[in-house]
Amino acid sequence: VQLQASGGGLVEAGGSLRLSCAASGRPSSRYATAWFRQTPGEEREFVAVIRATGSTTYYANSVRGRFTVSRDNAENTVYLQMNSLKPEDTALYYCATGSNPITSAVRSASMYPYWGQGTQVTVSS
Repeated sequence: VQLQASGGGLVEAGGSLRLSCAASGRPSSRYATAWFRQTPGEEREFVAVIRATGSTTYYANSVRGRFTVSRDNAENTVYLQMNSLKPEDTALYYCATGSNPITSAVRSASMYPYWGQGTQVTVSS
């Protein structure tokens, strides 16, 4: 599976962005797809994940209520709608897929063997 993340950019605090993660190769619809983010010098941080069928989602506490993850399996694409953005949301955002972790493991980056290249989100104050 190859992943291509896009949609990042520069936005003012309070604004919105929608990230896309397009998959090619093996259909990503077989797997959960997660979003992580990373800032320089920090570990990769879980943001959100959506199950293969799209029926279940999980979010980090820091983004719950502001971010929404969704998927279009016909298009092999997963989205991350980010609203009410804050400067602390500034990071390089990655999508990842390739497994169906149990609930207690969905937030672990090590569960996902396939990663996109990352898209930069910068939120100005």
